[in-house]
Amino acid sequence: MSHRRIRSWHYTFAMSELPEKLYSAQQVREIDRLAIEQFAIPGLDLMRRAGRASFELLRARWLTARSVLVVAGTGNNGGDGYVIARLARDAGMKVRVVLCGDAGRIRGDARSARDDYLTAGGIEDGFDERLPCADVIVDALLGTGLKDNVRGAAMTAIDAINGQAAPVLAVDVPSGLHSDAGMPLGVAVRAHCTISFIGLKQGLFTGLAADHCGEIVFDDLGVPPEVFETVSPSAHRVERARFDDWLAPRSRTSHKGHFGHVLVIGGERGMAGAPRMAAEAAARMGAGLVSVATKPEHAAFVNIMRPELMVHAIEAAADLLPLLRRATVVAIGPGLGQTVWSRAMLGAVLDAGLPAVIDADGLNLLASDPLRRENWVLTPHPGEAARLLGMSTKAIQQDRYAAVMLLHDRYGGGCVLKGAGTLIGSGERIAVCAGGNPGMASGGMGDVLGGVIAGLMAQGLSAPWAAELGVCVHAAAADRAAAVRGERGLLATDLFDHLQSLLNP
Repeated sequence: MSHRRIRSWHYTFAMSELPEKLYSAQQVREIDRLAIEQFAIPGLDLMRRAGRASFELLRARWLTARSVLVVAGTGNNGGDGYVIARLARDAGMKVRVVLCGDAGRIRGDARSARDDYLTAGGIEDGFDERLPCADVIVDALLGTGLKDNVRGAAMTAIDAINGQAAPVLAVDVPSGLHSDAGMPLGVAVRAHCTISFIGLKQGLFTGLAADHCGEIVFDDLGVPPEVFETVSPSAHRVERARFDDWLAPRSRTSHKGHFGHVLVIGGERGMAGAPRMAAEAAARMGAGLVSVATKPEHAAFVNIMRPELMVHAIEAAADLLPLLRRATVVAIGPGLGQTVWSRAMLGAVLDAGLPAVIDADGLNLLASDPLRRENWVLTPHPGEAARLLGMSTKAIQQDRYAAVMLLHDRYGGGCVLKGAGTLIGSGERIAVCAGGNPGMASGGMGDVLGGVIAGLMAQGLSAPWAAELGVCVHAAAADRAAAVRGERGLLATDLFDHLQSLLNP
């Protein structure tokens, strides 16, 4: 992934410098309106700025490109495309514009941009299911206003773009991708690079967006900062670096009692490894003490190779009570199962009322008898979230932002909706994790995440903030591990050494 800074007279950010604040499409339209009405910035001026930012990115990203194909729609997104085409033509590049739609429907600023291009001698073709060849394709077909599945000529055009070998630059959002939910509306362009304007669209960072956006670049188009103060963001991108102040060096007189006691509960027959991984993750995060409560037949095994863990053979809920009295936070769910024993363990934890992290089968059991608390973190994947909310997994994925807030509304605390672009929802905000990689799609990653969050809660972080930091550190550790050994074959236990180094910058 390129991190090249694009030269421009206004602000442009490479991927590592993207703003924290994210917005819905409606919010960006409101910011756009305020910029035009309150600060007298003509809409055509903003369109020309967007086109220039896109063209400069194209030239910087594909240095040897000599020909450009712009696939334009009839809305403002197409207007941006005409500006790009005019600038490319002025720069001596070979340019073709393919218009997908009726030219008579082009209005306002987009019409002015098209007229400028044609007056300058630009070439425009209608779309006939095939596209001319070019070194770079500019996707200026559909914008952020799309709500329904793509149909007809637009669907055919998207398929044609995806069928080309040339790299694709998407203008504002890949055509067909829902800019709020990050899901294709039937079909969506698979871009190599996407440039987002005015406000970063929340859908570019979750769902299936990672398969469609490629590198993401942002340009605020010179909209005054005062405009943004009137519109609260819908979500926030979070990265591990944001939390460095919380990870200051410890006092030289610290002792283990200052950093909490995590109790991990799980490990039904055949699943001893899950609580073992969660427990070591909590220890690697700096918890002062870590205990494990598991089935008697597993107790000796869990201690192997990690003698720092205090492991207890627990057969009945009554045996768990002394451990609960000593614990600062409980992590329950790794390898828990859904047996009589499992239900007894969860019941004892709920009765104790301790701060908790609930994962895996702990969530499946909770779904059958929901309750709401503020001192816990739930960490479902989409299937578990579907059971917690009584809806389909498909419905969860179609709008992950709505789903994570439904989880919080029903269950309270911090709710982590795992997946590409993991979301963390609390009463205060929605956060989106900016890290992670496909290598995390392997067994045990969720167990490690649960231990990571529990270890942070034991050290005094509130449930929502422990969830945010835990998700980010977990993803960053996975990225470091993948950089060393590759994504395919990445194991959950490969994260342990990286977790520790990340917490000691």
